[in-house]
Amino acid sequence: MKKLFAIVWLCLFFVSPVNADDLKDLGFDELSKLATEKNDPKAQYELGLMYESGNGVDQNYTNAAKWYEKAALQGDAKAQLNLGWLFEKGYGVERNTFEAKDWYEKAALQGDARAQLNLGTLYALGDGVPLDNVKAKEWYEKSAMQGNERAQSYLGVMYYLGEGVPQNYAKAKEWFEKSAMQGHAKAQFNLAVMYDEGKGVDQDYAKALEWYEKAANQGDVDAQYNLGIKYEDGKGVEQNYAKALEWYEKAAEQDDVDAQNNIALMYSEGKGVEVDLNKAKEWFERAANLNHPEAQYNLGIMYEDGNGVPQNIDEAKKWYQKACDNGLDNEICNSFSKDEN
Repeated sequence: MKKLFAIVWLCLFFVSPVNADDLKDLGFDELSKLATEKNDPKAQYELGLMYESGNGVDQNYTNAAKWYEKAALQGDAKAQLNLGWLFEKGYGVERNTFEAKDWYEKAALQGDARAQLNLGTLYALGDGVPLDNVKAKEWYEKSAMQGNERAQSYLGVMYYLGEGVPQNYAKAKEWFEKSAMQGHAKAQFNLAVMYDEGKGVDQDYAKALEWYEKAANQGDVDAQYNLGIKYEDGKGVEQNYAKALEWYEKAAEQDDVDAQNNIALMYSEGKGVEVDLNKAKEWFERAANLNHPEAQYNLGIMYEDGNGVPQNIDEAKKWYQKACDNGLDNEICNSFSKDEN
């Protein structure tokens, strides 16, 4: 079962630039005139957006940065946010997270929720600033209080893990729920995990299933895998191997190696499907080639026993060794260790 901690800060990402409605009906020439002759920051921002998106002009991040900077220096918060994003990504400018932080901060201090989110993420990752979970929490909270669903989700993670704040499952649940109600898939997954495990809430498999399904239907791979586990084990739901296979396959197509290994096991054991050792081998190989130790071990067994493949002891040993090198701990690995000694 995939756990909440699997979505820690590595899953954080920066919000891409916002669109402006002001002056959107003006053409390039009219905007250029306003931007140059009148030094109009909204026109300058709009020109930056055109160059960044390639809307009406050839895409040119350097020109986008030039116009965003002109607007940003006049205090335009959206231009400050977008300029920060270009510096963070290194589009049209040399990548510089210190500059990104400065521009995000200017926009954040004007109350821009997206800039507050991005600034919080810089502090959470220690990217361009010293890693500081307390400051990350501070900026996430400002953004979350304005209804930003990503900031709400990240706050939930902080309270769940006790990073930058005392661990508090009730608070984690509160923020996950706010985000999940806005359709944020990872918050929906995390809320499902809390109901599944009874952390901060009464254990409720029905609610866990409901939130897993919401997240899974948005393509969340962890939720898809967990639904597969639920239906295979019949935990909190009627056992249904066909449903389990359906959700495993969705996760497997996103390269979830646990799902690929489980599909192989279902085909090798005939769970909800006819035994098909060719398909079992195919799925074991997919996971094994992505360094899944159990799949590598299971592939080794197939070659050792000649089950669905021609017996090949050398091939079996090769896969056993790979499995052991990738952290598998069982008698096979212990025997390899003794042989080396």
